[in-house]
Amino acid sequence: MSMRGLLVLAVVVMAAAALTAPRGAHGAGECGSTPADKMALKLAPCASAGQDPKSAPSSGCCAAVHSIGKQSPKCLCAVMLSSTAKSAGIKPEDAITIPKRCNLVDRPVGYKCGAYTLP
Repeated sequence: MSMRGLLVLAVVVMAAAALTAPRGAHGAGECGSTPADKMALKLAPCASAGQDPKSAPSSGCCAAVHSIGKQSPKCLCAVMLSSTAKSAGIKPEDAITIPKRCNLVDRPVGYKCGAYTLP
């Protein structure tokens, strides 16, 4: 199995574990009723771009980032910093640059995302 295949498998396993974990009662999170860890599955096409700042994001990655970012910058931030993304080897400092590398004109430039700022 290729490294990319292993990464995607790891994301799926971690997301499944996150979805089946017991939760207390709480309202909607950063991504509405969908947990950020589940939403992170949409970023599977971004595996290489999230690990290497010199890697060009695929069109599938850019479409996923745009879709999540349109929902809300808070959701995109939560997804990029999620435990699912981290478990898949996504580096937050590289992931945070993906919207710029995708040339998304409507990205929230300057948005504070944990210890990072969207360029």
